[in-house]
Amino acid sequence: MKIHIIGGSGAGKSYLAGVLGEKLSAPVCALDTLFWEPGGFNVKREPAVRDAMLREVLAGDGWIIEGVQYAWLGESFAAADVIVLLETSPVLCRFRIVRRFARRKLTGTARQNENLRSLRALLRWTRKFYRVNLPEIRELLAPYREKVTVLRTKREVRSFLNGQE
Repeated sequence: MKIHIIGGSGAGKSYLAGVLGEKLSAPVCALDTLFWEPGGFNVKREPAVRDAMLREVLAGDGWIIEGVQYAWLGESFAAADVIVLLETSPVLCRFRIVRRFARRKLTGTARQNENLRSLRALLRWTRKFYRVNLPEIRELLAPYREKVTVLRTKREVRSFLNGQE
């Protein structure tokens, strides 16, 4: 099974990918590891390197790819058996982003450049995601509508997971 999960920050992509990865015994690829150089979210990889890494993932028999990126992922959308678009409530996403930030700070697992300024920037970016990026993603996925599943609520996510036996 080849599954591509896309949605905004805090939408539940990593959670869904992790559960599906265990359930289906499939490797999970977080697009952030392809898009950003190691060490944080401040240096992008060269597109040729990033694209080669993506092609390596896509060459596998089965995979789960999750991330917010979309503009450079036509090959992934085409190769996927299922595309999951998480349209989680923006309010819930912002809550999850703040909760994740607080947990990381309290447990000492925050990334080196994770601070209040980066949190504010992510919250602003999330607002833009729903206004600008999500409509672009819907348009980009239109040719694949037969394999797109839109999930908006926890109940829909649980139902989707129960169907992936």
